[in-house]
Amino acid sequence: MSPVLDTAFIPPRDREEVIRNAVWKSMVAVDIDHRPAAEDISVRMRLGAAGPMRICSAWATAVTLRRTDRLAREDEESAVTLGVQVTGSSLVVQNGRECLLRPGELAVYESIAPYTHLFDEGVDYRFIRLPRAALALPDRLLRDITAVPLGSDNPVARLAFTYFSQLAVSDGLHQGVHADAVVEPSIELLRAVLASQHGNSSLARAPLEATLGLRITHYIRAHLADPDLSAARIAAAHDISVRHLYAVLSRSGISLGDWIRTRRLAECRRELAGPNGRLRTIAATGRRWGFVDATHFSKVFKQAYGISPRAWRDQNHPRSCA
Repeated sequence: MSPVLDTAFIPPRDREEVIRNAVWKSMVAVDIDHRPAAEDISVRMRLGAAGPMRICSAWATAVTLRRTDRLAREDEESAVTLGVQVTGSSLVVQNGRECLLRPGELAVYESIAPYTHLFDEGVDYRFIRLPRAALALPDRLLRDITAVPLGSDNPVARLAFTYFSQLAVSDGLHQGVHADAVVEPSIELLRAVLASQHGNSSLARAPLEATLGLRITHYIRAHLADPDLSAARIAAAHDISVRHLYAVLSRSGISLGDWIRTRRLAECRRELAGPNGRLRTIAATGRRWGFVDATHFSKVFKQAYGISPRAWRDQNHPRSCA
């Protein structure tokens, strides 16, 4: 079950700090201005994640969220937040625009620019945060679409409202294989909403190809430990042919087999030298990073680093003398 924060179980004097820490840690750094006095603040949040997506379902008394210039400048990873207005209304202000969100409507806002979000009537809202790069959309499109209500006049947005409303409150979709399965469809659906609202679908298609190499290498890094990682599997995950996969990587000067082996060896080298380097056997460490044959692992490790994996581990973890 997703973690739940409920101020009913928090002393009034601690509520503002606990809420602030939860929001900053799980979603985004914002200044939070609660309208009621501390003893009347009521907040209930369910927090979850699916891959790179961070999800928050919130019910609360009236509040204003402010992403200040300073907080925006300090952003380490540019992100986009999708807001889902379930009941009531709220006001989003960013990039010189403001929009009133009504039940059944969506809006997006960026972490790299200041924004204000006012909930004068209280909060019944879903926040879905994901890395800006994952959307693979032009900066111009995102700037044009922030603080714009997405709803009744856009059938794709209406579909997305139902989808993201359910995603936010479905604990079963925030863990294991189910979480992995919903990441790409969620990103594609949000991309479709923004591109259709903008009215130029070519703006959505072009960056998909432009960022394909980056998305492929990100996928490989995330699956380095899988012994069955192959060109066919990588290509299928990106809906391209194996031939297209090799062509994309070639343009970046990447030889697939060498690239995977180099990074797997680097992970083995790091793990063997790390504080837990002796918790596994040499062979087990190799298997953990996709080297199923222990002899082959030792051979390629020594070719790469001029030292055997055992000698490397002993060098970083010398056995104490009796």
